[in-house]
Amino acid sequence: MQSAVDTFQGDGPDREFQNYLGRGEFRLQQCQACNEFIFYPRVLCPHCGGFDLQWRLVSGDGVVYSTTVVRRREEKGGPYNVAIIELAEGPRMMSRVEGIAADKVAIGSAVKARIATESDPQGERHIVLFDLAEAGSSGVTNAGGGAG
Repeated sequence: MQSAVDTFQGDGPDREFQNYLGRGEFRLQQCQACNEFIFYPRVLCPHCGGFDLQWRLVSGDGVVYSTTVVRRREEKGGPYNVAIIELAEGPRMMSRVEGIAADKVAIGSAVKARIATESDPQGERHIVLFDLAEAGSSGVTNAGGGAG
């Protein structure tokens, strides 16, 4: 009997996710056995145990499922929100909604993903952030404003 460790080759799913974000592409894994989209990146499907996970471009559309405000001193950047976003494709992911006061982010608000780059002690990393959706907007945008 083969295990996932025995059959998995290549970069890990987290690295692949980062590589796609670095190219301005917001992709999630989709299980070819049950068709479910998956987040966070994994080696096998949490829904059916399938190993055939393909990376698919996603819309970036979502809805605020839950939100909270993290309060910090103004000299440390001030308050910010942490939100659970339910993506149009099904999975939920933790992120931030930006461009609005942290305490004004509302459950049920339509949001749109964008890719940004942040620096941390290990170097640069790419993250998915969300902004309130505007009427007529389409496609994921990266931090530079280009379509992804």
